[in-house]
Amino acid sequence: MIDPVVRGFSGSDQPSASAYDACIRCGLCLPSCPTYLETLTETSGPRGRISLIKAVGESRLDLLSPGFVQQMSQCLDCRACEAACPSGVPYGHLLENARAQIRRAEAAENPGASNAARAFAYALLERPALMRVAGALLRFAQFTQLISLARLFGLQREAALAPRARGAYFAAPRRRRNAPDARGIAALHVGCITPVAFGDVHRATVRMLLRARLSVVAPEGQGCCGALALHAGDPEIARDLARRNVAAFEASGADVCVVNAAGCGSMLKEYAALLGDDPDWAARAQRFSSRVRDVTEVLDAGDLPAPTYPVDAVATYQEPCHLVHAQRVSRAPRRLLAGIPGLRLVEMNESALCCGSAGIYNLTEPEMAERLLQRKLRAIGETGASIVATANPGCDVNLSAGLRKAGSPARVRHVVELLDEAYGGAATEPE
Repeated sequence: MIDPVVRGFSGSDQPSASAYDACIRCGLCLPSCPTYLETLTETSGPRGRISLIKAVGESRLDLLSPGFVQQMSQCLDCRACEAACPSGVPYGHLLENARAQIRRAEAAENPGASNAARAFAYALLERPALMRVAGALLRFAQFTQLISLARLFGLQREAALAPRARGAYFAAPRRRRNAPDARGIAALHVGCITPVAFGDVHRATVRMLLRARLSVVAPEGQGCCGALALHAGDPEIARDLARRNVAAFEASGADVCVVNAAGCGSMLKEYAALLGDDPDWAARAQRFSSRVRDVTEVLDAGDLPAPTYPVDAVATYQEPCHLVHAQRVSRAPRRLLAGIPGLRLVEMNESALCCGSAGIYNLTEPEMAERLLQRKLRAIGETGASIVATANPGCDVNLSAGLRKAGSPARVRHVVELLDEAYGGAATEPE
């Protein structure tokens, strides 16, 4: 009997042997891993998944074995294990490269297979004009209640998770909002989802940056950060989007690139690694990544006067995974919230544990996503908060849907929206 051929990693974007061999199997990552906490299964934790990646890398396990594919999909890529790892294992890069290998092998095994939904999603990410049309259709469907018809097509979950569009934001390219006595120029990374569904977040961000004495420009030619494509196993699409954003920032003449979406910020800060093997772009990507900052970092370090408009409410802070774990930004949002008059900040249990959103994880792994969401909703309920502050649109969408379904009166607000309200909002917008 002939043994079946075991497919290992091949070609570009392979998980690095030096990276997975750096794992010393200490297990310090396990208490921080959401899927391990839910299953208490070794293979559902970072240590177990690294062992699986190593087994494929050494051709002891088939790349497309069901168990390997399942575990690479079940991981949230929340990066909590990286923050806990004493050896500095770059787990996120290992996972993303493993997914790229799986995606390529599946396409080679079944080249005739097509994925219309995937192609449509990437078309939206690569063409902002199409995303604007999709956003307008979503707002129309929600306003007219046509979205309720989604149940006829078996899309109830997708419809429930659709963001409640809070206005669009389409800044005129090259039009700069000049701050009085400006100390620099900030390029606002507009992104793909936020401008069509969370326009109020962008408007609040611009107003707060102006108050921090930063002129603001939305560079022409920018677009999606590429995180969704990279996490789905399509790094070349992510690289194309990265090059576009680097070039747009360079042409803007800005001093800093400001991001108000944690997942996007993490991705933009890692362009140096994503384009590190491209001789034409590596140095440019490095310069760009070194200038990326989350909006809470910028405002926390800025010379802002104390806010004077009270926000009388109890709030709790949900830490976006890619802000606290990937970017290691945790204190800045809390300091900003603590400075808002009238706002009483109550810490929730497991504030840094993923809520189950993780890009489109709540669509690809709905069972685990729901378990994590319910865990998070219980933690929110224990605080008695009427406001859940966060700093990422994915967290907002997932938590808002969960709170609505649970009948909770609590609502989700971006940190920068609460800050803007404490400074008077649009009524006191700087000239």
